[in-house]
Amino acid sequence: MKTKTGFLLCLMMFLQYFIWSAWYVTMSTYMKVHLGASDDAIGLAYGALALATMISPFFIGLIADRFFAAQRLMGILHLLGAGMLLLATKITDNSVFFWVILVYSLLYMPTIALSNSIAFHQMTDPGKQFPWIRVFGTIGWIIAGLFIARLDIGATSSTFIMAAAVSAGLGIISFILPDTPPKGKSADASAGKALGVEALVLFKDKPYLIFFIAAILVCIPLSFYYGFANLFLTESGMKESAGKMILGQVSEAVFIIAIPFLFNTIGVKKMLLLGMAAWILRYVAFAFGNIDTNVWMLYAGIILHGVCYDFFFVTGYMYTEKKAGEKIKNAAQGLFTFATYGVGMVIGTWFSGKTAGMYTLSTINAFTGKNDHNWVNIWLVPVYIAIAVLLYFILFFREKKKVHVAGE
Repeated sequence: MKTKTGFLLCLMMFLQYFIWSAWYVTMSTYMKVHLGASDDAIGLAYGALALATMISPFFIGLIADRFFAAQRLMGILHLLGAGMLLLATKITDNSVFFWVILVYSLLYMPTIALSNSIAFHQMTDPGKQFPWIRVFGTIGWIIAGLFIARLDIGATSSTFIMAAAVSAGLGIISFILPDTPPKGKSADASAGKALGVEALVLFKDKPYLIFFIAAILVCIPLSFYYGFANLFLTESGMKESAGKMILGQVSEAVFIIAIPFLFNTIGVKKMLLLGMAAWILRYVAFAFGNIDTNVWMLYAGIILHGVCYDFFFVTGYMYTEKKAGEKIKNAAQGLFTFATYGVGMVIGTWFSGKTAGMYTLSTINAFTGKNDHNWVNIWLVPVYIAIAVLLYFILFFREKKKVHVAGE
């Protein structure tokens, strides 16, 4: 790969995930402070991205890959997305805000797959080269959080404006990215293929079916973190909470290095169990932590993100690939993403919003000026769910230390 090509791909990944981090992490706080949003409305807004995750495979698999150069399509989507992000700052009604975020998410989510396609198309050895390109996405996410914290704009519309500016910039830059031509009308495409339906054969393998169900259920605790962690930390009195939350991404980047080694040494079951146990510890830390005597518990809950995410979801992607084998691995990954970040997150964002709404208090929070929450009771709900999933997994999951392809 040429140096210029590598630089452009790194810049693309950096900006791609900078945009996501800039508006997504603090949206709950913004909605609570500026829109007076209910917790149900916040849950629905975060669910918009999950809905887009379910729909985008159709767009990419049936249309984009076949008829349009990936870099040009990505440029158009990011330019349109910039307009939607700016529009979001003008909205004062929660119902309208949801639809704006949904339309934006439908524009943004396909660019994740497009950016990966552009990167892979230029690589001679994706296994070695892609991680070094993709890590700049994590760096972009972290830098966005630092900017928000340093500028103290986490509860303002400036986060959307910043995301819009970077989206417009990436939209323009996309037109000079390395060419990734369309596959053409003759490419094998169907709704079933886009969703990875051919990978349903994996469900004949009982260990994988048990894991797949657990993965959907674990998305419920995950949704609590994505939707309400920033609001919780802000209400708790943590200053520059968005900047503190990037410790979770730092942790994610550190722990991911250990995954290939642990996957082959302790086995997939122990790694998945560690990931689920980390979810329990994280929410216990949030439930009983505070900004005064137990602030270390708040930081522990943030830093545990690396174990929570890497040891379950990254390991899950690796497990899925090994189970599927070469023939259906792409379909299997698509199905896993659709089920977790689509179906699982739709359920989780709705449920987390309902739960937070149940424990809204009449007292006014000193830091947001809005109704406070009984966060102990809120965080204990995902604790109980994670415990239930852990017990289910221990009782029913039976996989050999060395994973075999399903059907062999």
